[in-house]
Amino acid sequence: MPARPETAAPSIASGSAAAAPTQPLPRIDLLLLAVSVSGISLSAPLISATAAPALAIAFWRNVMSVGVLGPYALLRHRAELRGIGRRALLLAVAAGALLAVHFALWMPSLRMTSVASATALVTTTPLWTILLMRLRGVRAPRAVWIGMTVAFAGVLVLTGVDLTLSPRALLGDALALGAGLAAAGYMLLGAEVRRTVSTTAYTLVCYATTAVVLLAVCLAAGTSMSGWPAGVWWQIVLLMVTAQLLGHSLSNRVVRTLGPSLTSTAILLETPGAALIAALWLGQWPPVAAYPAVVLILLGLVLVARGGRR
Repeated sequence: MPARPETAAPSIASGSAAAAPTQPLPRIDLLLLAVSVSGISLSAPLISATAAPALAIAFWRNVMSVGVLGPYALLRHRAELRGIGRRALLLAVAAGALLAVHFALWMPSLRMTSVASATALVTTTPLWTILLMRLRGVRAPRAVWIGMTVAFAGVLVLTGVDLTLSPRALLGDALALGAGLAAAGYMLLGAEVRRTVSTTAYTLVCYATTAVVLLAVCLAAGTSMSGWPAGVWWQIVLLMVTAQLLGHSLSNRVVRTLGPSLTSTAILLETPGAALIAALWLGQWPPVAAYPAVVLILLGLVLVARGGRR
């Protein structure tokens, strides 16, 4: 889940002059955004359906991404990679470590609770981001805090529903929330690095670090790393292509023209998208009581996105 670049808000003319008319959104970028959301929505159900350890899936997903991205980065960004400053390099490595924590928490959570619950809780990343920024002295608008309150109410309702199902589901919820927190730290560090480092160079360092950390975790946990049928490997390849390359890479592409508000709000469609795919493909229909909780979380996140843009 790579950090998305920030874009400057359009300037507004001062004085009595009328603001410039709003330009229509590029249709091609809207189409690419739809493809991005579809790819990300497939991630959770595909992970849940893949008959391999969750940590191993996370490791191979990142290794394959490095394998695809590496040759291009070394060909076109070799000089930049050699010249990355020490601070930027350390921050990129730290971001990669946090991304590894994100994967190590979220992917197992998909085996412990429903896809709908895990996806809804992991997309609380914007809430954690606002809280972390507040600790750094950045004040958020009132609308953002209202959105956080609404989303947190949804989290409480959802975890209460899962507690009635099983303690294992509640633990899965906790892992998904922790994954959202790790992703927030990863995004903040990535945004800082990308002030001076290109997306390609940063992503290569970050994904490579993530793969190394996940390898260490897999070895320490005694996780099986191979020996699966060919179909499992193709599922991991499909996950890498859809969620990593098409999903997150395309969202990075269109955010420059569509803006962070529209892009981040559209990514929230991952929750209903993943829930629908899981229901139709895996037969995972969430309990009726979970639907209002998911709606509250999504509503709160939309308020946070809109308030943050203002």
